Amino acid sequence: MAARNIAREVMLDPAQREQLEALASSRSLPHALVCRAQVVLMAADGVKNIEIARKVAMTRETVGKWRKRFVQLGVEGLHDELRPGRPRSIGDEKLAELLKKTLESKPKNATHWSCRSMAEQLDISKDSVQRIWNGFMIQPHRQSHFKISNDPFFIEKVRDIVGLYLNPPDKAVVLCVGRIPPLRGF
Repeated sequence: MAARNIAREVMLDPAQREQLEALASSRSLPHALVCRAQVVLMAADGVKNIEIARKVAMTRETVGKWRKRFVQLGVEGLHDELRPGRPRSIGDEKLAELLKKTLESKPKNATHWSCRSMAEQLDISKDSVQRIWNGFMIQPHRQSHFKISNDPFFIEKVRDIVGLYLNPPDKAVVLCVGRIPPLRGF
């Protein structure tokens, strides 16, 4: 006679129930975690796996898995486990060098680093540079402070523009609309 799987009984103390209810009603946590919390709450209320599965759009086996993980590990068991993967090809030293160089220096003949220029400088791929910048939310091209142009005629161009504002030609209107674009190739 085949052994029948019997659902594990889920018992919650008040603190666990409160924590699970917060997880289950969250709108900012990953959907999978919210569903797992709902599974455990329904299991604690005595709902059968097949009924829980129907309500949360999971298989009965998956409901059983999360029920078992909660009984064994508690609320921490509802989070995704770390999965094996390829180790990082860029070490901590290279990563620190990239971040420091990005934030504290600028390349010759440019106002900011590009993925390609940084990759060439550090001898890594441009895709790696972009992934790291994305991971640390770094956007060298979008700084919130003013950058001085490296244009050799920058001062002359600024004088011309400011001169128009201070001393406009007769019967002329000088307007500035929105942000002033960079003065490259003026």
